[in-house]
Amino acid sequence: MKKVLVLSLCLFLCWTLSARQQRIKVACIGNSITYGTGLSDCATQSYPVQLQALLGERYEVKNFGKPGATLLKRGHRPYIQQEEYRKALEFAGDIVVIHLGVNDTDPRNWPNYRDCFVTDYLSLIDTFREVNPAVRIIVARMTPIADRHSRFLSGTRDWHGEIQIAIENVARYTGVQLIDFHEPLYPYPFLLPDAVHPTAEGAMIMAKTVYSAITGDYGGLKLSPLYTDNMVLQRDTPLFIHGTANAGEEVIVRINRQQWVTKTAQDGKWSVKLLPLKAGGPYVLTVSTPQRTLKYTNVLAGEVWLCAGQSNMEFMLRQAVTGKQDIPQATDGQLRLYDMKARWRTDAVKWDDSVLDSLNHLQYYKDTEWEVCTPERAARFSAIAYYFGRMLRDSLKVPVGLICNAVGGSPAESWIDRNTLEYHFPAILKDWTRNDFIQDWVRGRAALNISRSKDKLQRHPYEPCYLYESGIRPLAQYPVKGVIWYQGESNAHNYEAHEKLFKLLVGSWRKDWDNESLPFYYVQLSGMARPSWPWFRDSQRRMMSEILNTGMAVSSDYGDSLDVHPRNKKPVGERLARWALNKTYGMCRVLPSGPLFHHADFREGAVYVTFDYGQGLKSADGRPLRTFEVAEVDGVYYPAVAEIVDDILKVYSEQVKQPRYIRYGWQPFTRANLVNEEGLPASTFRAEAPGTFVTPNL
Repeated sequence: MKKVLVLSLCLFLCWTLSARQQRIKVACIGNSITYGTGLSDCATQSYPVQLQALLGERYEVKNFGKPGATLLKRGHRPYIQQEEYRKALEFAGDIVVIHLGVNDTDPRNWPNYRDCFVTDYLSLIDTFREVNPAVRIIVARMTPIADRHSRFLSGTRDWHGEIQIAIENVARYTGVQLIDFHEPLYPYPFLLPDAVHPTAEGAMIMAKTVYSAITGDYGGLKLSPLYTDNMVLQRDTPLFIHGTANAGEEVIVRINRQQWVTKTAQDGKWSVKLLPLKAGGPYVLTVSTPQRTLKYTNVLAGEVWLCAGQSNMEFMLRQAVTGKQDIPQATDGQLRLYDMKARWRTDAVKWDDSVLDSLNHLQYYKDTEWEVCTPERAARFSAIAYYFGRMLRDSLKVPVGLICNAVGGSPAESWIDRNTLEYHFPAILKDWTRNDFIQDWVRGRAALNISRSKDKLQRHPYEPCYLYESGIRPLAQYPVKGVIWYQGESNAHNYEAHEKLFKLLVGSWRKDWDNESLPFYYVQLSGMARPSWPWFRDSQRRMMSEILNTGMAVSSDYGDSLDVHPRNKKPVGERLARWALNKTYGMCRVLPSGPLFHHADFREGAVYVTFDYGQGLKSADGRPLRTFEVAEVDGVYYPAVAEIVDDILKVYSEQVKQPRYIRYGWQPFTRANLVNEEGLPASTFRAEAPGTFVTPNL
């Protein structure tokens, strides 16, 4: 018996030794981020340690990270001169994962030796190939550096981007596998508490990225949550259907007698380009791999619009004055709704720990799916979006899909992608709960919501980039025809900043949808007793001429002096639809707008004003035109008389002999009454004589 036991023990030891010898060796090369600096216990929390747990006993993972190390040989601490490098060569890994470059952004390094970066990287790769010719090399795009970093604007931001491109060039030139540590961490700045080093959770994201790259396991076939039964696909345009699957898996996409076959790339991504679908259906969309099939039924092809903004877009049909009348008539099998409701409203309340944690993980929206429009569903849907969609249905006679994503109180900056703000408006990212770009009541509500949090980096939906990262980025690449937008109340105190932000927002979304002319139709703020609103409304008007393919729906005639949420939403939604029908769908007989200021001619003691869409100028109520004012060079305004002569306005005042300025509807809550032949209201405007010196208060 003893001999048997001894023999069994020897066999076990031999098997164990053999198994160890057969283990696949993974060498993790890098700097302090690989090493685990900043973690409470790098021996258990660093990404290589967590990678070992994911890969299991078949692999042997070693951490060869060196804090402060540079890729550049002439950098301040070259990796190739460190003991960790020597040990990594001795280890002779079967797989080598390289994450270097972050420290090369130091002003001692990149500005002086950038021309050597690619050459030095190629040289490093060659050294690992020399010790193991069969080695599999994986190079990583660098983890992010947050805008809180002290050198972010002085060079780190730009140099970091340049180094990323250099790393991509290395991978392309050598044919080695490229992975991305940047993309999965970038939307989560709280995972970089010192702006550079990931938390244990961030290290796990890195570990999962490497695990998938090594094994090809990306969790099987997955598509965007926008793909559900009852969805609407944009008609008459090539459709990119995309998703993820395990590397190398064959993916088959079928719809309406089309079948497309593709293979999943090394990074787990796949896409196919469908031929345009004609309006109609229902279709069945099937996406399958050998292991899984996803089947979507009752799919229509039609017009898809994204409806976004803050509370006036969120305002539900059942709250509107016309809701009681229109909700019972809302059954429409060709109108589909995708309603992105927030899990927690941004009311003036303190949030508990579970809410705060979910916010940090961008889990702000409830799970949703496409639904066929019924009275019950329409009642809970955006009133403006519903009336917009219904008018499109009535006019185009095709299916319409509406995606609603609106959050009460949200400022424009929360809807813009991080990279755009980092490069074009970085100041708004700095200490956002205290900077002057944020309106007091917005800042106060956000502070109350997160007041229980002990996390200095606690996130909130009003934070710059947040709603983009949690609610817009997941929608990108799902083809839409255009956007309708109702927002501005939270930015109306600073129209100068908003002008910059709104242009960035439109550009950001157009880039996401790869459509430089994506239609963008927005609502001008209504009338309300807030002093800054006349200036803001005029700024919105002027942006129509500054941003191509936009249109503005005037809503001041349905304002409420005491309520930021006017209840008559039907005409506002239909005015947005007029822009779409005229400008996007070419229905020239549909007048898109009320009178929009075109030109002012100052002469003979009066101002002669012409308008676009000014046919049939008249008073809305049969009374004299009101709220026109003129001023001389001193900028002191007086009420003026406005007379209509052949669709031109003659405006004058006995108290102003030589007018130099004119304005209309320049009250926070205005009773302006100029309309065109279809009763559509004129916009607030302000103009000056050529060559007039304008002081800020004019």
